[in-house]
This record gives sequence, C-alpha cells and structure tokens, in this order.
Amino acid sequence: MTINELKSVIGENSAIVEKKLSEKLDLIKIDTAYPVFSSLEKSMRYSLEAGGKRIRPCLVIEFSKLFGGSLESAIDYACSIEMIHTFSLIHDDMPCMDDDDMRRGKPSNHVLFGEATALLAGDSLLAYAFETLDSPILSDAQNLSAHRLLAHFTGPCGMCAGQQIDLENENKIITFDTLKILHSKKTGALIKCACLLGCIAAGKNFRSDEYISACEYSENIGLAFQIADDILDVVGDEKKLGKKCGSDQKDGKNTSVSLLGIDKAKSFAQELTDKAKKSISKYDGSGFLCALADYIITRDN
Repeated sequence: MTINELKSVIGENSAIVEKKLSEKLDLIKIDTAYPVFSSLEKSMRYSLEAGGKRIRPCLVIEFSKLFGGSLESAIDYACSIEMIHTFSLIHDDMPCMDDDDMRRGKPSNHVLFGEATALLAGDSLLAYAFETLDSPILSDAQNLSAHRLLAHFTGPCGMCAGQQIDLENENKIITFDTLKILHSKKTGALIKCACLLGCIAAGKNFRSDEYISACEYSENIGLAFQIADDILDVVGDEKKLGKKCGSDQKDGKNTSVSLLGIDKAKSFAQELTDKAKKSISKYDGSGFLCALADYIITRDN
C-alpha cells in the first residue's frame, strides 16, 4: 500500500468518525434548560473537533474490518476512544500537568475557556465516552467487555498511571526499562485499547488468535508511536506539529532520545515496527495496518 493510499484510508475513516462525533455532541443540546451549560458543550466540541489524524478510532475500525466486523459495528467504539484521547489531551495541557498553551496549532482548551471549564470538559468527555460505548447493534456481552477494556486502559492500570509516572520522574534520570513502562501506559494503553475494541466489535474474544495478534501489534506500535513523538520533539517542524518543539527537554522529561540518542531511538522504533507487522501479516487484508505501522515512525506530525 502506498503512502497516498494509506492517507486516503485514514482520511476516509477520519471523516466518518468526525461526522459521528458531531452527531454525538449534538445530542448534548437536548438539555438546554440552563444557558451556562452551553459553555461546557462548546469547550468539549472545541477540542473534540480540533482535528488530528484520528489514529485510535482508525485502529478500532480497521481491526474490526480485518477480523470480519464492519464499520457500523465499530463506529461507536471508535468515537468512544477518541473522546477518551481528547479528554487526556485537555488535561495534559493544563498548568498542573504539562502546561502547554498550544495544541494542533490552536490555543489549548484551558487558554480559551479557563482551567475550571477545561477540567469539566475533559471529565465530561470521559463520562460521555462510556455512554457512547453502548453500541445498539452489538451484544450486551460485547459492550460489557468494551466497557471493562476502556476502563482498564484509561485508569490506574493504564493511561492515568503513565501520566503519574511521567510527573513523578520529571528532572530525574530513569532507566530505559522504566521509560518503556511509562510509554506503554501513557501512550500505548489507548492504542492497545483501540485495537482490542476493534476485535470485540468483530466478535473476537481474548482467547482468540486474532485478539492475541492484536495485542502484540498494538504493544509494539504503541511504543514506536511515542518514540516517534520523542524524536519529533527534537527535530520536528513546529508548524507541522502545531506545538512548540523542545518542550520535553525544557520540562526535564525522560524520553527515548534523552536516554538512547536519536540514532538508537530510530533503530529501536524500526525494530518495534517490524515486530508489529510480523504479528498480523498472516491475515488477509492486513496491508493497511502494516503500512500504518511504517507510517507511525516516519510521519512528520
């Protein structure tokens, strides 16, 4: 699959997800009894509709399709994972966390709406993600499994734990093994969750070969994705990234670049990508996901 074909599929999935996300947000307007509520809805919409590559919902959709599911069966799960991702970005940008004023080339949520509303917008997206997760065309058993997965990979065993590890180790030197744990939770957890949600949407359970292959693929690309981000923070183009470069070093954060150097970090990312592709290449129709693994470490934003 060529890079243009890859980007075309990503773009098509992104457009479908964004339309569905807008429809989900429109449902909030049913409750308009209190005018101030509109500020919360605007804050949620601002970040959720701010763009991005929508890689996580794309993974939900493509794993569902790979293993015999459909777009229709995966779309609610895809929207849910994007809501969780967006909530994490809103909170990460706040002064008490990473203190970033820009996100995707636009002012961060708390800059426009204030810290209190931004906090509530993130909380609301977190809650709304679980409401959205109840797909009307999937079984109760599938939806229950999806709820458990999303809770596990979002909370104290997943993304939130990764953020805490990150905060506690600013301006400290940690081992690369510890960094891998940090990345596997802060970044990798939602990527893994996205792939496994796609499996559930396709009717695959945790004992199936497909589910196990998705685990291996996601664990490798999750770490590779963060290594690529670490490298971009050093050598990336700020206009393409939509945020300032060099913030990791300024904030005293441990990264694959600070611990390994750029060349070794790139080599390790390639090794992870090769493992990811090997884990799913045996399945017919895996070309997109293999190409996506390559794209993750070669992208410029």
